[in-house]
Amino acid sequence: MGTTDSSRAGDGRSAAASSAPPSGLLDLLSVAAVVLNAQGQVVFWSPKAEELFGYTAAEALGQYAAPLTIHEEHQDEVIRLFAEVMESGTDWAGAFPIRHKDGSTRLLEFRNMRLLDVLGEVYVLGLAADQATVERVERNAALAMRLVSQSPVGLAILDADLRYVAVNPALERITGQSAAERLGRPAGEVLAFLDTNPEARLRRVLATGESVVDRDILCRPPNDPDHDHAWSVSYYRLEDSGGRVLGLAYSVIDVTERHRAAAEAARARQRLALIAEASACVGTTLDLETTARELADVVVPVLADVAAVDVLDSVLDGRTAPQEGPALFRTLAVTAAHTTEVVHAAGPPGSLVTYDSDRLITRCVRTRRPVLVPHTTRRDLEHIARHGAAASLLEAAGVHSYLAVPLMARGEVLGALDLTRTRNSAPFDDDDAVLAAELAARAAVCIDNARGYQAQRHAALTLQRSLLPELQSHLPGLEVACRYQPAGATSEIGGDWYDAIPLQGDKTALVVGDVMGSGINAAATMGQLRSAARAFAELDLAPAEALHHLDHLTEGVEQTITTCIYCVYDPHRGQCEICLAGHLPPVVMRAGHAAQLLDLPTGAPLGVGGVPFEATTIALRPGDALALYTDGLVETRSEPIDARLNTLLDAFTTTRGHELEDTCDRVLDMLRSPGGEDDVALLLVRAGR
Repeated sequence: MGTTDSSRAGDGRSAAASSAPPSGLLDLLSVAAVVLNAQGQVVFWSPKAEELFGYTAAEALGQYAAPLTIHEEHQDEVIRLFAEVMESGTDWAGAFPIRHKDGSTRLLEFRNMRLLDVLGEVYVLGLAADQATVERVERNAALAMRLVSQSPVGLAILDADLRYVAVNPALERITGQSAAERLGRPAGEVLAFLDTNPEARLRRVLATGESVVDRDILCRPPNDPDHDHAWSVSYYRLEDSGGRVLGLAYSVIDVTERHRAAAEAARARQRLALIAEASACVGTTLDLETTARELADVVVPVLADVAAVDVLDSVLDGRTAPQEGPALFRTLAVTAAHTTEVVHAAGPPGSLVTYDSDRLITRCVRTRRPVLVPHTTRRDLEHIARHGAAASLLEAAGVHSYLAVPLMARGEVLGALDLTRTRNSAPFDDDDAVLAAELAARAAVCIDNARGYQAQRHAALTLQRSLLPELQSHLPGLEVACRYQPAGATSEIGGDWYDAIPLQGDKTALVVGDVMGSGINAAATMGQLRSAARAFAELDLAPAEALHHLDHLTEGVEQTITTCIYCVYDPHRGQCEICLAGHLPPVVMRAGHAAQLLDLPTGAPLGVGGVPFEATTIALRPGDALALYTDGLVETRSEPIDARLNTLLDAFTTTRGHELEDTCDRVLDMLRSPGGEDDVALLLVRAGR
């Protein structure tokens, strides 16, 4: 039999070369093919026809199709339909009952069409499939289409060239792009709004077949370009049953609400962590500047790009802040996450800054309420800066959001925490204001404590220094140098003193004492004892007798225990009489010898009462030196006292022969750490000719 199929033309090589692997669709449909001649006889019988009708090809070929497969009551109708197809060439399709070889009746779906070969002979091609197969395919197709069209998940199908061939309504809704805007267009062009390169990822999936599942994407789709949306995207390659690559599909689930909830939860955890960090890190010392810097360091960069802590200068001086007009602030700390002109606009720590009444920071402290400017304008920057030039610096630095919260402690406003954002693109919001206010409230108490201790420290230092004498550098037969260093903590200031008192006959009384206790009370007690020691020295009392009277003086004073060393040096005899009252022994330095501690009776501290004092006389020749000191020079919590005393002797040995002033400084540098735990008094004398 001839055919009009163009694939039969030529030598067949080009057709074979361009053919593709079968898709398996026909196998899935289970379609049987039967060809009849003009007389209605079977001339072609496919294997599927054998399966559907029950007759083998050998049994069917040459037989008339109607009597073979159709019940007698339907044969006339079939012959009529066959004649219509033969004569008019009109296709016919429909369901029709057939008779199986085993005698059973089956309903098959038919499609009949006329064929014409090159010789003009007419044939009829009949395609048939059982009703169950047709219903199954239609049901699956309908189900698939319904699932795709009604699915809340956005779905898209792309061909092997990554051009859109199908888009479901959910994807149109999620992205704001209609199917008409996508169909036929390449994926890279449609998805240009994504920051990533989706086309490269799609091509990788298409090439490797490795699916990408639940990849999170943060983007701003065309239907909402001003807000971030979160999508969970999956990519997978499409293949037929024979493994031929058909294209690619991807699904999109809008998880924006989940993303926002997770982001808010993470933000809440970050806020709690920040508050916890502030509780642990702010207020570690009673130093005002350190406390302010700790606050600024905590909020940068988590809450702000730049933070400044400004305190009203009147508060530091104990004065009442003015309720109107300009306000004078002292900048205590400025911290920035990166190099920025905002730091220069704020002024260096320690500087005084005057802000007019229209400035936002002034409004913050006057109203005692946060001032929030989510999006700053040039006019806002002028109200933030202390002057016009500073406003230009803020603008150049990219300041786009501002927040100031008051520093309130015990009902008093101390100043403000000043926050700006430059690189952090998010504006300050009400939640940021609440967090900043919480941090400021916690830090303000620490700042107020530091302020109080600083005032107390200043008062104690002032009293202490006012009670210490200004010694002459040279007394008869003696060269004198002295130092006093306060403790790092305010509460440790106040009890140490030194003195060098000229006596009759060119003699000199040398005194170093340490009142147990601290603060202003210890400083006041020290002043009383120093005055009493001077009075007893004027009476030319021996060291043991002078300490006896000082002990009697302090015996009736509650909780007053004092260690003391009292010496009288006679340059004419070259002798020094020394008596200790519970004090550390002095260090003697002689030419050609290492420094050594004098082995003297220790005695009891002043205030114990009833214990006699014993004096010892040593030779102190020209060039010999004597060092009197308080325990703050050698006692620490980390090292034993014996090791520290050895270090002290080494320090004096290495500085032997230096000027006394230089020796004082070198010894303090070697043994005294910054912010020591106790105050120190040091008195050095060297015998002259």
